[in-house]
Amino acid sequence: MDETKLLKAARVLKNSEFSMAFTGAGISVESGVPPFRGEGGIWSKYDPRTLELNYFYANPLESWEVIRELFYNFFGDAQANDAHKALAQFEEAGLLHCIVTQNIDNLHQQAGSSKVYEFHGNSQKLKCVQCKNYYSPDDIDFESLPPHCECGGLIKPDFIFFGESIPMAAYQKSVQAAAQAEVVILIGSTGEVMPAAQIPYMAKQNGATIIEVNTETSNFTKSITDIYLNGKAGAVMRELYKAVTGEALN
Repeated sequence: MDETKLLKAARVLKNSEFSMAFTGAGISVESGVPPFRGEGGIWSKYDPRTLELNYFYANPLESWEVIRELFYNFFGDAQANDAHKALAQFEEAGLLHCIVTQNIDNLHQQAGSSKVYEFHGNSQKLKCVQCKNYYSPDDIDFESLPPHCECGGLIKPDFIFFGESIPMAAYQKSVQAAAQAEVVILIGSTGEVMPAAQIPYMAKQNGATIIEVNTETSNFTKSITDIYLNGKAGAVMRELYKAVTGEALN
């Protein structure tokens, strides 16, 4: 990692009045959560059609079998890593004001972050499509699929399927944050998924400094990134936290 860039990022973050993070799948890879796209990604092994909204309603059993394996059997036990923890501790120290995430894994909340705007929903919440009653995964019998509510309605994970709209509240809060942000810490996003990827561009248009943490260059790197910190999210964020606070990450 470039020490000069790290110290520059730390200085910018310390001087910021309002900082936000924008996170994609790359921040959770070290927690055992695979990305959806690219080599070894989820869509190289599973048919994306199973998470299309209309397909889910027409074939709930088939879709739910994939959903169970992916989101509740396969990486349901994922634990927050040092990158998630660094963001939570930045928030606790008053140095980070919110996180906009494309992820649905709940790891930011698990790490202790409280102000998280989930662009694509959360796999740890489920909702009846009929009466809108909410459930947690612990309430669901995954051996009896597809799950149904007491009212008889089909239960669906409360994350965004293909063909489904972005949650309006999350979108509005994300846009408001982008308008206020002086600094954006961008971690683990390729910049390929819209409309989420518009948020860092909005922040840049409003004058924000973009600090990017990624293992490889992204769509953001040559277009809006000001400081590029190359490396794994956990290691980079551990070093950034120490450079900013003078303390080791807990």
